[in-house]
Amino acid sequence: MSNNQNLHDRRLADAWATLQAHDSAGNPLEPDTERLAFADPEFLLRRETRGIRFQLEMLKPDLAQHAHGVENTVVVFGSARFRSADEARDHLAQVQATGDAQAIAKAETLVRNARFYEAARAFGRLVAEYSASKPVVDKLFVSTGGGPGIMEAANRGAFEAGGKSVGLAIALPREEKPNPYVTPELSFKFHYFALRKMHFMMRAKALVAFPGGFGTLDELFETITLVQTKKSKPVPIILFGSDYWKRLFNPQVLVEEGAISEEDLKLFQYVDEPQAAWDAIKAFYKL
Repeated sequence: MSNNQNLHDRRLADAWATLQAHDSAGNPLEPDTERLAFADPEFLLRRETRGIRFQLEMLKPDLAQHAHGVENTVVVFGSARFRSADEARDHLAQVQATGDAQAIAKAETLVRNARFYEAARAFGRLVAEYSASKPVVDKLFVSTGGGPGIMEAANRGAFEAGGKSVGLAIALPREEKPNPYVTPELSFKFHYFALRKMHFMMRAKALVAFPGGFGTLDELFETITLVQTKKSKPVPIILFGSDYWKRLFNPQVLVEEGAISEEDLKLFQYVDEPQAAWDAIKAFYKL
């Protein structure tokens, strides 16, 4: 059996080495019917093999997280555009020197919203500090979209507390590298939004949504819908920044119009401090 396994491994390695040599020689990758199917990127990128790519995006992050003991996560969503307090203040100082009133107003908004970056950073630290002394089975890992802004802040807080954290990035037209605080072996990139969101929910024990834009709203409302329809187990859904969320979204209108039930309002809660968000999660699970 072991000899057969070694032979199998050699064949896989040979197929991959052939592709590497082809690339190193600077040759364009053309269709080749004799190339092994699993080692044929041109074949794997066809429209007809999309289902295989779905499966690969499902398996790769799942197997890697399992291998590193990541089974329970606290997912943090929020704007990619917010910056740390220091960075926002430095940017404002630079813009003020130009005298551009519109740019100054935008920079002042960035300074005001920097409090959310710092709050997400503090929250990530709380999660990592809790998990530091726990056995692997009881650890909670911060999980974000892996990008800048609020995502960076939560990963940064976990990093500063000595903890590991997950980044589930998405390939976009304007390419962005994962933020530097994601644990390298837990940094993944997706092509399909649907698979990425599935991975957020697969291990999520809580969701904390900081102020954000369309992407944050998409992720938040999908999570609420999954829990409401019982497609996902109940988890704490926490809206951080009550003033922001209550100005943006008035769920009482949905109740008044009969679009949701009064009971659905209990699916989420508002908080304004990192410790309050963490306390809500601890209370839910009696930690």
